[in-house]
Formats: sequence, structure tokens, C-alpha cells
Amino acid sequence: MRIILAPMEGVVDSEMRAVLTRVGGYERCVTEFVRVTEQIIPNHVYFRYSPELKQGGVTPSGVPVFVQLLGGSTKYMGLNAARLQKLAPPGIDLNFGCPSKTVNRSDGGSALLREPRRVGDIVRAVRDAVDPSIPVTAKIRLGFSNDESLLEIAHNVQEAGANELCIHARTRDDRYKPPAYWHLVKRVRDDLSIPVIINGEIWSPDDAAKAVKQSGCADLMLGRGALTRPDLARHIRADQAYTPMTWLQTIEMMTDYLQRTENKHPLFVSNRAKQWLVFLQMHYPQAKPLFGRIKRLKDAHDVFSILRAHACES
Repeated sequence: MRIILAPMEGVVDSEMRAVLTRVGGYERCVTEFVRVTEQIIPNHVYFRYSPELKQGGVTPSGVPVFVQLLGGSTKYMGLNAARLQKLAPPGIDLNFGCPSKTVNRSDGGSALLREPRRVGDIVRAVRDAVDPSIPVTAKIRLGFSNDESLLEIAHNVQEAGANELCIHARTRDDRYKPPAYWHLVKRVRDDLSIPVIINGEIWSPDDAAKAVKQSGCADLMLGRGALTRPDLARHIRADQAYTPMTWLQTIEMMTDYLQRTENKHPLFVSNRAKQWLVFLQMHYPQAKPLFGRIKRLKDAHDVFSILRAHACES
């Protein structure tokens, strides 16, 4: 089984990839999406989304980071992929799954699932634009409002030359509302010859086992579950003797991450700490009172003071 860290906009930046892959269990990461419009994206934008490109395209732990592109222009997706390949990314991923209304109104993400042929055309444009040695992968949902075109979309992705397909087992209209319909992916897995990766509502090792069994997929992608349980990938791989991360270890990881990001902008530390604690509350009961202690804080130094005090108390 391969486990891939999902590309979550505004959540999984390079610093988050660094701390999560250091825990272990991941074969690959994918960046937040780089928005492609009708222009050629300069290199500094790719380096902002994937600083790993300057270190061989891998995290400090050596995990490859694919760069994700999002856009509806066949021409400019191809042109930008050709430009991106000069930076030697380990792979290029294509986003057809983002459910954001803003993104969808701008001809991107899951809005394209309403046009199965165009999904294939975009994949083919990117595949033809880059060297065969660079993997091209795609991420989709079951469909926009329903799964009627799922098989057609999946076959178009494969026939266009994609190396792998990841399916978030919900439609765009489902957004992130549970459940995820893992079983609906099985017919795709049975029909395609390329690897199919299952994604959506995987919060625990038990969820992972059910997702793999119901979908028939050998590999999975972790999204929000990776933030709720930072060692989830390792736990999924482990036998019953595995000892999960303690709350203190989790707080130390959070502090390390926030220290790595302190220079981004004045409110980044406080905002990101609160965001991550919201996720952690789903698994660690200690996260709720800690969130209450920092929810009104804005200054990074105040946040770090609370985190240090909490660690001493834990």
C-alpha cells in the first residue's frame, strides 16, 4: 500500500509537508494547487508553492512532492506544464476536484467534471508537453452533481496518458459532507489499468481498511485525517503493537511547524495554530481547552508562550 498526503489549499504548505513526512508513512506529497490562467507562470511562483524544487523536489525527509496545476485552458495547462518541467518536479498532478465555488466559477477544479471530454483534453495536453519520465497524475471527484459520468471521465484520463488517478469519493455538490462513497470507485478500479487511489473520509486505520476493501484500490490519499492524527499514515501501516503519538509529542510537532512559519506574516502563527487545533479536537480531547486559551490571541509570541506553558503542564 502507498499512502499519499493530499494537496489541501491553505493547509498543507511546505512546512507542513516537512513535519508530517518526518513522522513517516508517506510515499508522496502534492502541493496546493497552482492556478493556471492564460499566461505563463514565472518560476518564482512554483518555488513559492514548492520550495522543495530547489532541493531535488523532495521534503527534508526525502519524500517526493508533485506540483499540482489547476486550470481549464488546454493550451495554457500544456504550456505551463512544459515550463514547469524545466524545474525537474518529481511529478505533475492535475486538479479536477476542488469544490470551491470561486474556483469553479473561474473554470477550474470540479467544474470541469461536467465536461468529461475536456478533462481528457487537458490531461493529454499536459502529458504531451512533458517528458515521459515525469509522471502526470490527476485528482477527480465522483462527478459534479452525480456519478453518472465517472467511468467516462476516468477512461478519458487514462486514455490521455495519465500515470495514475486519485478519486475523492464524493461529488462536488457533496463537498466534504460525510459519508464518502468508497464503493462507487470499485467499478473504476476494475475497469482501468492504471493505479487508482482512494481518498475521502479516512480518519483512522479502520477507515483506511474499509476504504481499500470497498473501493478495491491498493493505495490511498490522506487529507484532513492527517491533520487530526499527524501519525495516521504510520499507524495505518503498523501492526497492533503500534504506539500512537502522545498529545505532548503532537504539541511539540505543532510548535516546530509554527516556528518554521513565523516569518510569513504577523497573523500566520495564531491563525494556523487555531486552524490545526480545530482538526486535532477530533482525536485529542486536550485540543479543545488549548484552543480556548489561544482563540483570541493574535501575536505569535503570545501563542508560543501558551504552547510552551501547555507542554509543561502536559
